[in-house]
Amino acid sequence: MAIVTIGACQGCGACLLTCPTHAIRPVAGGLTVRADRCTGCLECLEICPVDAIRVAEPDPSGGSR
Repeated sequence: MAIVTIGACQGCGACLLTCPTHAIRPVAGGLTVRADRCTGCLECLEICPVDAIRVAEPDPSGGSR
């Protein structure tokens, strides 16, 4: 699953436009990734100009690390 590092995000919206499942949504102070929609395609990771997106493995308890 992709995770947006809010402090690094510049709000350019490139990831919003490239996400094929519309998993990335704007929230107060930045963006968030909806885990239920993220397929792990990593298109957002490749397009982010400031490397504000990272990949987290699912936590066995249902969260993310």
